[in-house]
Amino acid sequence: MLAIVLSACLTNDPNVCRDYRIPIDADVDAMTCMVEAPPHFAKWAEEHPGWQVTRWRCASASENDI
Repeated sequence: MLAIVLSACLTNDPNVCRDYRIPIDADVDAMTCMVEAPPHFAKWAEEHPGWQVTRWRCASASENDI
């Protein structure tokens, strides 16, 4: 299973950054994840004011991979 991994930093303190995982549908392959990811991280950004997404990628949904 894949997830979108966002790296986001605080807008007011760009030195404070975190990685967040957004799980996606179990039947999605890596290419589909890359194509379908932007609306997911746009929604995340709307729900997390004060954070700015600095990069993103598709990766394993396992928590142990970060």
